[in-house]
Amino acid sequence: MSKHSYTFTHAITRKPGASITNGLRAQDTGTPSLERLLEHHAHYVAVLKSTGAEVTTLVPLEEFPDSVFVEDAALCLPEVAITMRPGTPSRFGEAGIMATTLAKIYDEVATIEGPGTIEGGDILVTEREILIGTSSRTNSSGIEELRAIVSRWNYSVREVQIPKGVLHFKTDCSLLDEETILSTKRLADSGCFKGYRIIHTADGEEACANSIRFNDLVLMPDGFIKTEEILLEAGYDIQKIGNSEAAKLDGGMSCLSLRFSPPQKLG
Repeated sequence: MSKHSYTFTHAITRKPGASITNGLRAQDTGTPSLERLLEHHAHYVAVLKSTGAEVTTLVPLEEFPDSVFVEDAALCLPEVAITMRPGTPSRFGEAGIMATTLAKIYDEVATIEGPGTIEGGDILVTEREILIGTSSRTNSSGIEELRAIVSRWNYSVREVQIPKGVLHFKTDCSLLDEETILSTKRLADSGCFKGYRIIHTADGEEACANSIRFNDLVLMPDGFIKTEEILLEAGYDIQKIGNSEAAKLDGGMSCLSLRFSPPQKLG
């Protein structure tokens, strides 16, 4: 049976532009190399395609340095696509541009109008619920507006608190399958994953918590050997992707794509 939270037929990515060097970052750990980021991004896209999914790679948006991180701009469910309202002014225009792309795929594209804010990086869709973390980019008002939209399809939305200093909810967690979450210990200790099986990232490897399950593969950032061993022992098929440059902009595996199975069009 298809699992809507990690089995996908489509993905959308956006090629990074030269303006990526001006992207947002919580801490300055160096200027990302566009050349290396392009290499990493191409590998990322190739791995998504290797599962048989149809992957659309959009052109760079130089006026929006962070637009390579397409996940923040929208949430794509089987029934509807919803454009977000980013929590930082420099990203406000990204959602509207993404709506144009999604309208070619979905019959219905809903919009978070505000005044609340919400970004895709704070949203984890599981088989049983939609978990949304409040952060500096996502607030309760934005979460309530999304809750009202998805209630038409009987989705359960649960707001959770994330640890201080964590940019996005999915900075510290990812879905591995219908019952299993990869999480940092600091996030798991909050109790937000009660009822799920939790695999902790290895000590000192918290940065690899932002991985993604995409069809039969788990895409994780390269360089986290202990956590990789834990996941391999648990039976997951791992594909490592270079993430050194995106990480300088607080980006990870989930940030780089919208992953979905659109509704079947009739006729």
